[in-house]
Amino acid sequence: MRIITANLNGIRAAAKKGFFPWMLAQDADVICLQELKAQVDQLTREMLAPEGYHGYFHDAEKKGYSGVGIYCKRLPDRVHVGLGWPDIDSEGRYLQADFGNVSVISLYLPSGSSGEERQQFKYEFMNRFMIFLQAQRHDGREYIVCGDWNIAHKEIDLKNWKSNQKNSGFLPDERAWLTKLFDDVGYVDVFRNINEQENQYTWWSNRGQSWAKNVGWRLDYQITTPEIAKTAKAESIYKDERFSDHAPLIIDYDYELG
Repeated sequence: MRIITANLNGIRAAAKKGFFPWMLAQDADVICLQELKAQVDQLTREMLAPEGYHGYFHDAEKKGYSGVGIYCKRLPDRVHVGLGWPDIDSEGRYLQADFGNVSVISLYLPSGSSGEERQQFKYEFMNRFMIFLQAQRHDGREYIVCGDWNIAHKEIDLKNWKSNQKNSGFLPDERAWLTKLFDDVGYVDVFRNINEQENQYTWWSNRGQSWAKNVGWRLDYQITTPEIAKTAKAESIYKDERFSDHAPLIIDYDYELG
């Protein structure tokens, strides 16, 4: 089972940069997308249902903003659009596809980098989402939560960690929240479970020479229940082409979907 997560920073922009031919060549079972920046009625046929895939979307009410999607080879048993929280669902941040006893989620956790108001919105979402994830952890299903979590967990997960300790995405409370998710609730950061190397990033600022110098952050994760995590056998961050300010994260599992 191959699963890809990719923040596209605009699905239409990524399409022009060659995302879809690359994606189809990966032969993935599920592809989770974030930051579509488009309403469903603005998507082309290729974007709605790439060859061999079913497409599902949760767009934001605000045009050109946020939005998540899932492409899957197999028809899901059920698709859940949103969390039932109007303030979050209006921004198109959660989409879940169920296959048998496994649920694959495309998540776009809010960013707090634009100011204090959005940082508080991020914290409020995190508080509610933790309770939600705790409940899921004990409902008997297996979960694969893919997406842009907008938090770098540890010092190894961003190049300039010393100068970013007071910046959104690397604040102590944000990092502690992820630690709780892993250590107390029992979810697993699959990439870090099999790759402990430094300089492994999925996002680079467009300022300066961040991409060229690999001055990045690891913000994109596949976070799973332990049984799924045990089956992960290979990971890669695709950087040969640049479709977005994020790079796709690919993980292969020795697991059958559904």
